[in-house]
Amino acid sequence: MRVAWLTDVAPVAVLFDEYRVHYGQTPDIARTHAWLTDQVTSGRLRVAAADHGFVTVAVMPASLTLGEAWLIRDLYVPPRARRRGVARALLTHVVEAARAAGARRVSLQTENDNESALALYAAAGFRPVTGLEMLNVSL
Repeated sequence: MRVAWLTDVAPVAVLFDEYRVHYGQTPDIARTHAWLTDQVTSGRLRVAAADHGFVTVAVMPASLTLGEAWLIRDLYVPPRARRRGVARALLTHVVEAARAAGARRVSLQTENDNESALALYAAAGFRPVTGLEMLNVSL
């Protein structure tokens, strides 16, 4: 399965909008395309795509180790294309690229009741992080 980093987000804009709708957002392909383009051209996000799926990654400083850490922000394969190895291929692509770039780690988060995603991530080598809490301030 071919997975590639994108510089032009047009091939995934419709699928990304579908992802947003899947999580309860109002569809808006034009705004989605513009937002994704801004994120990629500014360097805040990297987007990789495969047939019927995508992953977004933020590369951040890993201050204590003077390196970088990769954070998978979004991973989506629509229900009609699941169980075909797409998500696993996307995860493998990110981990291999991070390793090649000398990153210290690749992290991701998901809801604690998303059993299928948790099983996928565990099978791909991701392990829970203990001793940390996720905290937010809503703005």
